[in-house]
Amino acid sequence: MEWLWRWTLPPSASTYAGDIDWLYYVIPGITGVIFFAVEIALVYFLIRYRHREGRKAEYVHGNMTAEVVWTIVPFLIVLWLGFASRNVWRQIKDPNEFPTPGLELRVTASQFEWNVTYPGADGLLGTSDDFERRNQLHIPVGTPVLVHLNAEDVLHSFFIPSFRIKQDAVPGMEIMVWFEATQTGEYTLACAELCGLGHYRMRGSVTVHTAEEFTQWQQTEAAAGAGAL
Repeated sequence: MEWLWRWTLPPSASTYAGDIDWLYYVIPGITGVIFFAVEIALVYFLIRYRHREGRKAEYVHGNMTAEVVWTIVPFLIVLWLGFASRNVWRQIKDPNEFPTPGLELRVTASQFEWNVTYPGADGLLGTSDDFERRNQLHIPVGTPVLVHLNAEDVLHSFFIPSFRIKQDAVPGMEIMVWFEATQTGEYTLACAELCGLGHYRMRGSVTVHTAEEFTQWQQTEAAAGAGAL
């Protein structure tokens, strides 16, 4: 099935990925049905009203019913999609809807790397025992993670395809991002915003551990201090 992922979405690995996937596939489903309906109608009209000898053309000024239908139907579809996506959007983007985090991290984007700050032995972010790793995002599975996202220089975009999360990192702003991984494994952290000549190599790894493995990793790295980036 790997060939299919290249044309659609990679396998999902976060709690809200399923809701996003549903909306993602509903939209091309609706537009696909409309596209084929229009194309079928076009072919029908080409055949039905083709030129014939002895047939006189009729000129029609317009059809009020048709105009109302093709205006109202798209309006209702867009309105429905807006309401259908509202709760998902709030769940992912509204800080008031975020779950209580089990882990807080700081991610600072700069040309062309991701610098991740982890809490140390005290478990609190922003204290003297914090440690930093470059292009390495380690998290435990089944734990809500809150990321304090910053950018040092230009606009970047924090993008983990398998988690279905993409958020711009804006210089001068701290933006909150959250996710909860549902599967252990290795995933990709990419920049989804053209940020300079080295944009193509702004890539990091996301490692989802079991809770026990993450605790052991965190303790080992905290003990090593900030020496190894």
